[in-house]
Amino acid sequence: MDALINSLLPLITRERAAGRALALALVVHTHGSTYRKPGAMMAIAADGEYAGLLSGGCLETDLREHAHRVIETGRAHLVTYETGGSDDLLWGLGVGCEGAMQILLFRLDAATQWQPADYLAQALSNHTRTAFAVTVESALAGLPAGSVWLPGAAGGPPHLLGGTEPPEELRTSVRSLLKEAVDSAAPGWRAAAGTRIFAAPLELPPRLLLLGGGPDALPIVALGAQLGWKVTVFDHRPAYAQATHFPGAERVALARPEELARTLDLDAFEAAVVMSHHLPSDLTYLQVLAACPIGYVGLLGPPIRRERLLADLGGGAQFGERLHAPVGLDLGGRAPEAIALAIVAEIHAVLHGRTGAAYAATRGTVPAAAPQAHR
Repeated sequence: MDALINSLLPLITRERAAGRALALALVVHTHGSTYRKPGAMMAIAADGEYAGLLSGGCLETDLREHAHRVIETGRAHLVTYETGGSDDLLWGLGVGCEGAMQILLFRLDAATQWQPADYLAQALSNHTRTAFAVTVESALAGLPAGSVWLPGAAGGPPHLLGGTEPPEELRTSVRSLLKEAVDSAAPGWRAAAGTRIFAAPLELPPRLLLLGGGPDALPIVALGAQLGWKVTVFDHRPAYAQATHFPGAERVALARPEELARTLDLDAFEAAVVMSHHLPSDLTYLQVLAACPIGYVGLLGPPIRRERLLADLGGGAQFGERLHAPVGLDLGGRAPEAIALAIVAEIHAVLHGRTGAAYAATRGTVPAAAPQAHR
């Protein structure tokens, strides 16, 4: 699951406002070691400016050349990179990653209603799980490569842009493909009669709740915003619950701790961190969180403080493995920014089903645990 769109939207919005077409580069297949995985996207403007990365900067210059031709001709183009073989050396890339990547480039313009960017931006704004599909290769005259499929209303037949009416059996197959991509949160393929269609789910950003808006919450909000997370700050102190203090936050709420569940929809959050530095408030927050389904609950403070709060809660068995206290990974450093990094890193690891161990220690293997879906 790698279909992030939020970092691409400023460039797409700017070029659209100016009436200029762009190219969308979409990773549709990888093999071996690659920087990004299927579903990853990059937007490339006609002047060569781009948003998003599909490699560590190794392929982007070459992709801009392909993008220019796609924008000029309107014809989609599938390019394959071998990052480790003799072709890699001949192209002058010299990446040496020993992987392969297929990237489809197709044009975004008014003729196709700027899709799928428009659709994904709306779904992101509404925090709605969805997927889109694109024709990668086609033997059908009315279905060119780069034609986009969007889910139909109320689970109906998918909507095709950039092509004519497809065979009914293909439309039915794509409808099933889109549903599978949403349900599994994983990319997928359909292949029939010389036609190959790729579907990618939209990756929704995690929603993080900070219970406490003190100065040490500032770098957590900033780091979360940089990752594209949606962060809400909740505090009972007017001096702390100031939206101007947290420009990267989606929302800043002022209410008493016992009003938390009435003020916010707690089912909407994937993670919460209790960090008010006020013992009675933190106890109330923990009591409320114990009764809600948030999968990650972090508690700031030393173990002795944790034990006191859990004793007042009756042991804290209500949390099971959800409680992370003291919150954060053991990264070292005591500055607020270092603590924020440790907290954000642990949340990121837990939500992706990882332990937070060094890649060298795990030999780069993916653990058996599946990532937590962002509702």
